[in-house]
Amino acid sequence: MMKTAFRSRTSSAWSSLPEMAARALVCLVVAAGFGSAQASLLEDDEARKAILDLRQRVETVRQAQDERLAEQARKSGEESTQLRRSLVELQNQIEGLRTELAKLRGQGEQLQRDLSESQQRQRDATAALDQRLQKLEPTRVTVDGKEFAVDPAEKRDYETALAALKKGEFEAAQPLFVEFIKRYGQSEYRNSALFWLGNAQYATRDYKEAIINFRALVSQAPTHLRSPEALLSIANCQLELKDARSARKTLEELLKAYPQSDAAVAAKDRLAHLK
Repeated sequence: MMKTAFRSRTSSAWSSLPEMAARALVCLVVAAGFGSAQASLLEDDEARKAILDLRQRVETVRQAQDERLAEQARKSGEESTQLRRSLVELQNQIEGLRTELAKLRGQGEQLQRDLSESQQRQRDATAALDQRLQKLEPTRVTVDGKEFAVDPAEKRDYETALAALKKGEFEAAQPLFVEFIKRYGQSEYRNSALFWLGNAQYATRDYKEAIINFRALVSQAPTHLRSPEALLSIANCQLELKDARSARKTLEELLKAYPQSDAAVAAKDRLAHLK
């Protein structure tokens, strides 16, 4: 009975084996499908995660790049602003330098004008000083064959009197020569002044005074260039005074003292007419 029961159980187990195997196979298939699905899900998550990470990194890089670009743009803007400011300052400096240069040029031109004016004033002052010195310093002149030094005032006064005589102003010339002889008693002009004073007096028929001045010349300066002429003029005055005897005597004196002079030739002619 027990063997029958055992066989019955064994037969039942064997009969149910295919069903169990099927179930197990189904379980395996289900488990495999679940595992595959689960693996697929895991792979999708990792991919998504990788994509998200990649996006995050890309975004991070983009943001960093944007920040760098923004920083560069900011720095470029600041540099551009600074450059424009520097250019403006440089332009202002240039304008300032131009203004200063124009001012300096104007000052230079003014200084040049001032210098020119100063130099001209200096030249004028020097010329004026030279003129004053010339009026004070002796001047060398040559009168009647004799060279000597005279003061400017002395020269001027003599030439003024002589100019009046040469213009035929005989009456006006006489006081000028008289004053000159009194003022410059030791002048080298004195003997010439006596001669011309005598000629002015002769022209105005003041023969006696003319004789006095001609004689003074001959007595004081017998070697003077005008002394022979002075003697001839004395004889002419004496003839005008109707004093032929004195005139003859004077002419003979002339021939004796100055035989080679031009006046001696005239004296011989006068004597011939007196005979």
